[in-house]
Formats: sequence, structure tokens, C-alpha cells
Amino acid sequence: MDAGEAQLANGDPAFRMDFVEFYRRQLGGVIGLAFVLSGSRSGAEELAQEAFLSAFRVWHRIAHYNDPGAWVRRVVANAAVSRFRRMRAEARAVFRLDHAMYVIPEGDADADRLWAEVRALSSRQAQVIALHYLDERTTVEIGEILGISEPTVKTHLQRGRQALAQRLGAEER
Repeated sequence: MDAGEAQLANGDPAFRMDFVEFYRRQLGGVIGLAFVLSGSRSGAEELAQEAFLSAFRVWHRIAHYNDPGAWVRRVVANAAVSRFRRMRAEARAVFRLDHAMYVIPEGDADADRLWAEVRALSSRQAQVIALHYLDERTTVEIGEILGISEPTVKTHLQRGRQALAQRLGAEER
């Protein structure tokens, strides 16, 4: 057990307070990212909570990172892709079994359409678009969060914008 794990195990109040402050600062942005990538408000909250739980478990290590919020966002981005794949497989199974499809109520029609189109992009393009526009991250920060180079981020951002412009019938600016 290292020093950070010992602090966590002993319930060190300063150690816990650092995490609580981090959680409060990051929660809104992480839920927003999770919503854009998942399309579900409740799913977004669940993804965010799972990511923060993972962060708390390794807080002794990631607390010293330059941007622990980037670590949490990477967990959310990866979990959203995994959840989408699992849900798609479950939907196929339900369809094969000839069960009734579930209808999810809509919110703001324009925003719902935009984010639905973002989710229809490749998973990496959707992650880059969401981090850039929703979380207002730079291409450098996005690259660090997703573990890809800045030129790769720029490529996904450009291709994602072009696809969205084409799908939404607007010209890219």
C-alpha cells in the first residue's frame, strides 16, 4: 500500500476534501460530456458517477496529474462508446426476438437533433466534437484526454464538422 492508498484507507480528511472539491468543480462538465455522447440524461449521470467512482479509487495517483479532469473525461468517453456498443447489441437482440421497441421522450428538438447527429458520427469524431464544443477544450487538451495527437484531433474535428454540416444541411463556417 502506497502513501495515497494509506491516506484513503485511513480516511484522511484533507485527502477526501481534495477529491470533494475536484468533484464539485468537474461534475457539471463531465455530465454534459456524458449526455452528448450517450443521448440520455440518466445515462449521462450514471456514466459520470461511474467515472468519478473510478477516479476516487485511484485519487492517490491521479490527484497529482496536471489535469485529473481529463482523466475522468477519458473514462467517460471510453465508457460511452462501450455503453453504445452494448446497447446496440441489446437492441439487435430485442429486434431479433420481435419485442416492442421502446420510445424515449424528446426534449429540445433542435438540440436533440444536433446531438443525435453527433452521436451518429464515428465514436472518435463524436468525442472530439463534444469535448470541443460542449466542454470548450482546446485541441491540445482533447488530445491529452483521448490519448491521441493534436493533428489527429484536428482531423477528427474537421471531418466531424463537415459531416454535421452535410447532415444538417448547413454550410461549415
